[in-house]
Amino acid sequence: MLLRVLLRLALLGFVLWTALVAFVCVKEYTVPKPDGTTQAIIVLGAQVKPDGTLSLQLQYRMELALEQYRAHPQVIVVCGAQGGNEPMTEAQAMHDYLVSNGVPEGDILMDDTSFNTRQNLTNAQKLLGDDVKKVLIVTSNYHLPRAMALARDTGFEPQGVGAPIKLIYWPKNHYREALAWVKYLLQKWSILPY
Repeated sequence: MLLRVLLRLALLGFVLWTALVAFVCVKEYTVPKPDGTTQAIIVLGAQVKPDGTLSLQLQYRMELALEQYRAHPQVIVVCGAQGGNEPMTEAQAMHDYLVSNGVPEGDILMDDTSFNTRQNLTNAQKLLGDDVKKVLIVTSNYHLPRAMALARDTGFEPQGVGAPIKLIYWPKNHYREALAWVKYLLQKWSILPY
C-alpha cells in the first residue's frame, strides 16, 4: 500500500515537472517579435570568464543586442554585478564589448550592482527614468518570458528578443528556469518574500 502511494506521488511529481518544463518552452516560443518602437534596450548579464572574456551565453546576448542597436539606435542599459570568480562586473564587460564594436559611450548606461533579474530591471528603471516605458529586453531565449514578466511588474511595457543557447545546455537551463518560474509565481502571489 505504501509503495503504491509513493509510486503515485512520484508519477504525479514527474507529470507536474514535465508540465512545468513544457510551460517554459511554450512561453519561450510564443514571445511576439519586437515592432521597433522601443525607447531603450536592456541587456541582462551572464557570466564573465576569469580571463575577462564573455561566456558564450553572454557573447550571444551581446551580438543580439548589437544587432538590435544597429537596426534601431537607442540607449542601451547593460546589467550585472561582479560574481565571485569574475574579474570585473558583467556590466563593465558588456560596456567594453559595445564600445569596441562602435557604440558611443553616451548611448550606454551601466547597472553594475544587480545580482538577479528583478534587480536588473529595477535598477534599469532608475537609470532610464519614469518617462521610458517601452523597452526591448535582450537575454537568452529560455529566460526571456520570465524577464518580460518581471519587466511588466516593474512598470515597463516590454518587448523582447532571445539569444540562442548551445543545445548541450538546454536541459539544465530549462529545468532551472522552470524552478525560477515557481519562485516568481510564489513571490507574485505573496507566498514567498522577494
